[in-house]
Amino acid sequence: MIRIHPYLAALAAAAGLAACAASGVSQVAAPADAEAASFVPPEIEGYLTAADLDGAALIGPPPAPDSPRGRSDAARFAETRALEGRARWKKAAADADLWGGKALKGYACAAGLDVNPKTTPVTVHILERVEQDVRTIGTPAKDHYGRPRPLIGNDAPICVARAEWMKTNASYPSGHAMTGWAWALVLAELAPAKANELMAAGKEMGTSRVICGVHYESDVEAGRDLAAAMVARMHADAEFRADMEKARREVARLSAPPSGCGG
Repeated sequence: MIRIHPYLAALAAAAGLAACAASGVSQVAAPADAEAASFVPPEIEGYLTAADLDGAALIGPPPAPDSPRGRSDAARFAETRALEGRARWKKAAADADLWGGKALKGYACAAGLDVNPKTTPVTVHILERVEQDVRTIGTPAKDHYGRPRPLIGNDAPICVARAEWMKTNASYPSGHAMTGWAWALVLAELAPAKANELMAAGKEMGTSRVICGVHYESDVEAGRDLAAAMVARMHADAEFRADMEKARREVARLSAPPSGCGG
């Protein structure tokens, strides 16, 4: 039985409501703290176990603060604070919303594919399980290295509300960037004709973490690297392969483009 995360179920219910505003941003209500909601595990299991990949070993340690790369990370954080309030800042805030539907909507709009819990339940269920695997594989690496997020120790603006959990949830690798890249890889396999658009959307989701101010650039790159290894490992799992076959047929039946994507 396919279980849909409650926030994504809400997105499906909203699909038949009035059209979105001219801004093109989905008007589905998100949790009050969408960033925090991303850390509430859905009641599903991923495809992998923590023993399947050693994330910490694969990505290696983050750069030291006084290294050239560490200084570059800090400079990038500082310069992107100037984007506060601009369109790209707002896009970064939307990309933080994994389970309110806005992040997934970004992929749908980029590729012109109406991927949502109502039209493609198998595909969305795969993405839910993949996000759970990001926690399974990525969290041990976060805990191992314990890199503080760039927003710690300053009052610089970030694109989401500051919260207590940000003080203890480590920065390296970026879980959102890992999810974004993994989703892009999976969706590109399901819709290869849209691979360019989907991979670009996945890259943008990682870049959003830097613009938002919640991750360093090297966190994002490590997240992408680990996501690629994770998705490759998933292909050895028979259940994942079977789900992908079902999803491939599901996506192939899509005809109408997604609504609410703007001009």
